[in-house]
Amino acid sequence: MSLIAEAPRFLQVFSDGTVIRTAHRAAACSATSKDVTIDPSKPITARLFLPSASAPSPAAPPLPVLLYFHGGGFCIGSTAWLGYHVFLENLSAAAGATILSVDYRLAPEHKLPAAYDDCAAAIRWLCSSAEPWLDAADLSRVFLAGDSAGGNIAHNVAVKFVGEKNTKISIKGIIPIHPFFGSEARTELEAAAGSVEEVKMNDMFWKLSLPEGEDRNFHGCNFEKAEVEWGWFPATAVFIAGMDFLRERGVMYVDFLKKKGVKNVRIHEAEEEKHVFHVWNPNSDAAVLLQNQIINFMQSF
Repeated sequence: MSLIAEAPRFLQVFSDGTVIRTAHRAAACSATSKDVTIDPSKPITARLFLPSASAPSPAAPPLPVLLYFHGGGFCIGSTAWLGYHVFLENLSAAAGATILSVDYRLAPEHKLPAAYDDCAAAIRWLCSSAEPWLDAADLSRVFLAGDSAGGNIAHNVAVKFVGEKNTKISIKGIIPIHPFFGSEARTELEAAAGSVEEVKMNDMFWKLSLPEGEDRNFHGCNFEKAEVEWGWFPATAVFIAGMDFLRERGVMYVDFLKKKGVKNVRIHEAEEEKHVFHVWNPNSDAAVLLQNQIINFMQSF
């Protein structure tokens, strides 16, 4: 048995198919969060957040819903990681929103499109669940968000639902944070000598997660390959970080959506920040600013 892929401190993949993921500091549920099961057969679970431990008053306006998809190159990450829990608990309280953070199946055991299918299943679960914490959820104001691979998932789940006639739910916008896209062609930053290790790591995650026989021009990786009626695509707020070599991909994504005629596309840059800074420092000033920018976007619908 030999080691064939490694993300130090996070993941090891061996030649016999064994996958070892390093445990990271996890957060237990609180008075405003609980873990729920989306599909026990796979399994798919999620962490549900409410803005307050008190049940909403019957006279109170319904709460917008944010589905959040964690990052990790499709291979690592969890809703229970402390940074995700703290950031989303803070966001739920500040936004007055119900948040469903989805624990989708991970590659390489479950290659794409498993993550897309699992997160789409979470939307359908919202429409049919009898979960009492969803009693105040406003399914006419649903937003899809995620960081890194989760930003990719938000895009690809939106692609799945474009044009789908579902009277129970309306996806108003998507919020990709430092989205993880790629292609066989390298960007300028990806080709730069200083990015060699980062590019190798990203290539490794794509190799582990792409369907058998596909390369980085797979439609889930290369957004230009998706076939969709772009005029129906939801409003999109893209977040990039100035010190993230994936920044170029985020800018390219925004330009692509605008050229395709998506009506409401905006971009926000945290110039002095690195990739997924809000996960590692969820109470930082930059994370609070990100939180407020997300809220402003949601409140515009």
